[in-house]
Amino acid sequence: MGHEDFMREALALARANLAAGGRPFGALLVREGQVLARAANGIHRHHDPTAHAELLAIRAASTALRSARLDGAVMYASGHPCPMCLAAMHLCGIAEAWFAYSNEEAEPHGLSTARIYAEMALPPARQERLRLRSLRPPGEHGLYGEWDARRPA
Repeated sequence: MGHEDFMREALALARANLAAGGRPFGALLVREGQVLARAANGIHRHHDPTAHAELLAIRAASTALRSARLDGAVMYASGHPCPMCLAAMHLCGIAEAWFAYSNEEAEPHGLSTARIYAEMALPPARQERLRLRSLRPPGEHGLYGEWDARRPA
């Protein structure tokens, strides 16, 4: 199977999810030509705003492989990945991601995440949708040093 075949399967997952009352998003996670996981957006099933198809595929593959690392894997997503999903792909080592529908195509349908990308491109102090503030209680220190002392060599 090639890129187009994997993308067609991701699109089929998206269409099946749409028919089941969900959002039109599906994803396939592949490594070395083998499908590691398939998923469709699960927000409507799980009542979880993070149940995006890409994240559910990452979770399923990581669980099956018993590894938080998915180095070299390729993601096929029906829509442009949101910043959360893209960050997760970076964190677990996914090497490449393909999408069928762009944020520009999603915008008229209320499905674009371009505004979130734009907001997150600003320094945290200038972001308006979510305020990020630092707060360390008096006397708190050493948490990361404790991590250093306990992490495997």
